[in-house]
Amino acid sequence: MFRTALRTVLAHKARLLMTVLAVMLGVAFVSGTLIFTDTLGSAFRNQSSKSYKDVAVSVTSYDLRESDDPEDRKAGPGLGKATMDRIKALDGVASVTGRVVGFAGVADPDGKLIGDGWSNTGSNFSPGENGKDPAYTFTDGSGPREDGRIALDKDTAAKGEYKVGDTVRVATNGPVKEYTLSGVFTTEDGAVNAGGSLVLFTPEVTQKLYLEPGYYESATVTAAPGTSDAALLTAVEKLLPKNAEAETGDALAEKQAKDIESGLSGLNQMLLAFAAIALFVGVFLISNTFTMLVAQRTRELALMRAVGASRKQVKRSVLVEATIVGLIASVIGFALGLGLAIGLRGLMDSFGAKIPAGPLIVSPVAIAAALGVGVLITVFAAWLPARRAAKIPPVAAMSSVHAVATTKSLVVRNSIGLTIALLGAAGILTGANIGSDGRFILAAGGFLTMIGVIVLIPLLSRPVIALVRPLLVRVFGVSGKLASQNAVRNPRRTGATASALAIGLTLVTALTVLGVTIGQAIDQMTTDNIKADYMASMANGSPLDPSALSALEKAPGVSAVSPQQGVDLEIKGEYESASAVTPGDIEKVFNLTTVSGSLGSLSGNALAVAEDTAKSKGWKTGDTVQVKYTDGKTADLEIGAIYQGNEFLSPLLISQDLANPHETKQFIREVWVKMDGGASSAHEQALVDALGKNPAITLMDQQDIRNQTSGLINTALNIMYGLLAMALIIAVLGVVNTLAMSVFERQQEIGMLRAIGLDRRRVKRMIRLEAVVISLFGAVVGVGLGTFLAWAVGQTIKNAIPGYALFMPWDRIALFLVLAALVGVLASLWPARSAAKLNMLTAIKTE
Repeated sequence: MFRTALRTVLAHKARLLMTVLAVMLGVAFVSGTLIFTDTLGSAFRNQSSKSYKDVAVSVTSYDLRESDDPEDRKAGPGLGKATMDRIKALDGVASVTGRVVGFAGVADPDGKLIGDGWSNTGSNFSPGENGKDPAYTFTDGSGPREDGRIALDKDTAAKGEYKVGDTVRVATNGPVKEYTLSGVFTTEDGAVNAGGSLVLFTPEVTQKLYLEPGYYESATVTAAPGTSDAALLTAVEKLLPKNAEAETGDALAEKQAKDIESGLSGLNQMLLAFAAIALFVGVFLISNTFTMLVAQRTRELALMRAVGASRKQVKRSVLVEATIVGLIASVIGFALGLGLAIGLRGLMDSFGAKIPAGPLIVSPVAIAAALGVGVLITVFAAWLPARRAAKIPPVAAMSSVHAVATTKSLVVRNSIGLTIALLGAAGILTGANIGSDGRFILAAGGFLTMIGVIVLIPLLSRPVIALVRPLLVRVFGVSGKLASQNAVRNPRRTGATASALAIGLTLVTALTVLGVTIGQAIDQMTTDNIKADYMASMANGSPLDPSALSALEKAPGVSAVSPQQGVDLEIKGEYESASAVTPGDIEKVFNLTTVSGSLGSLSGNALAVAEDTAKSKGWKTGDTVQVKYTDGKTADLEIGAIYQGNEFLSPLLISQDLANPHETKQFIREVWVKMDGGASSAHEQALVDALGKNPAITLMDQQDIRNQTSGLINTALNIMYGLLAMALIIAVLGVVNTLAMSVFERQQEIGMLRAIGLDRRRVKRMIRLEAVVISLFGAVVGVGLGTFLAWAVGQTIKNAIPGYALFMPWDRIALFLVLAALVGVLASLWPARSAAKLNMLTAIKTE
């Protein structure tokens, strides 16, 4: 039986090619994902170990200057000189290096920020007795020795085209300053490898910028020869203030390695999820292929039964064929997975996220997963066809070329499918009604619904395709009529082929509808809430320096300016979020609808409250509320206005004049600016100039604000489309496979049609139309189910997104249907050509 299975595989190489391709793509994604994440994890772990190779003990401190406990505040902002000196004096300490880290943005020659803002950092150059800092290797010049000098990492210097001796403009959390470049270095710093920048200042400048003179945030301790890290850790811990903690370099490296693995797990799971989708789609193609192969070999299998082969042997023969095919596909897929892993690594490098050098890691788990998944999926998909083949009685099989599905089997299938689909739909509706807490129920319901619809697709094919039959007949005549009849001749085959497209388009449609709907809601929220022409904020998300607000107020052409300054107020023992704003200007930069009172009251000793908050607290205009500021002082504020909530503001508004005397440091999230005559390039340049051409401050107009969110959504959608494309490619292979085998089975019929006058052109058209009908049928099912899922998911998130209302992107849905039709046309090219080239006399004699 093994020899028979092997002979069968070799005899049907062309027909099994599609199955090999489907399994191969899925296995490539699985193995490529595992190899890629293992390689990344290994590279970052090695980098982490290298970074802490000479570190015996690492000390980290916390800034307690704003603590509520006076005793905590005495500990200071970090590690002071006295603590550092005591650590240096310990026996076994070779050296102690202090570090301070903060935000530092470097401007390119055009004044634009180099890097993305979030990973642009500044730190200090701390040379040892040899004049070198072990954390940095200088390729040109040296580290800064004077306050007016800095050093840059090699990539940032290259992007800015800076050379030693050039003047570099650097922004921290204050005004831009100019420094002379003293050196260029390479580093294993994670922020730089993530595509950011690193600026090195002198220790004195760094402390002044980010902490306080004489203090460090962290320190690394190197041990003298013969001193154990554990012993040194114990000694160091005894000298630390209450706002500091220590751990060995090895422990810190291991901790970072675990953090890296945790960070990569999300990417790993996402890629594996799409690999699972591709393999799930491939199951239908594989099952379809083996079903048709078994049907074509019915007489052969019956003869084997007649000469003594048992049912188990026949079943085993088909499963051995599947194992051989799965093994071949897995080996090829694993080789492709290696290429995919290398390609993903190069892709990340091209996006500026540098991955540390390291070998490609091919673990036994990746090899076992690739071979195991490929073989198991193929055998699983072939099991049902193998079972059907074994159940065919020898006499019945020898009297009929094809085994016809019994009415009982179809009834059982449809009953099971309907039950599963109804249970799934109930789960979806239940999850949607529960809201955000019902997402797991909804996900389970969505999975069951998809399975149920797939089981029911053969039943659905007849009525759905019957609807388009009159159109096909009217437009394409005999070819259209034959195509529609052929499409429903074998509902199981049509259903299995359409299922692959339906799964892919269900996911694509659901993601598209959700993405576009969220984008529309955010776009509407921007239009409804903002009057300002520009919003100024820090590129790294940190608060703006008050000097930026003063500069914008003085800029030419400005008609109104208000900050969105975060303030915490304690009311009746509970902390409430408030925004400190500029009275008189706040209503000029935001659309604020007053329910009662007047926003003009903010210029006095008053408070404005959002309508929902006022209702929940039982407040009304004229009520007096006692508030406690962050400095502990209290005040009685009158509610001067109640307004409809604005998503860009906190639910409580007070005047800056009331808040600032109680704030040690103003937390200005952003500044909103209204210009005379609206937004224009001249006005934008005036604001840029007023801010001192600060590269760290981002100016955005209303369209930029919309684009920021919609851009993220579109990027996410494009990534999803790219990943789901693999599932759609497998679906295309399924259509090709189905049509090719259909043509093979219908050789005699096609020969008869040719004999009675159907020319080659019409034969080709018949096959093409059959492919288009099957593809569009799957697409329609997918679009319908995807829209239903998008609506349900939207019900669980609508409360978190103001103005959320389901929006149907008809243009994209129409494009999906057009692409599905195009898939059908492309998939039919080879089968249609094969059908048209059949010799009619030979075809008529075919059994």
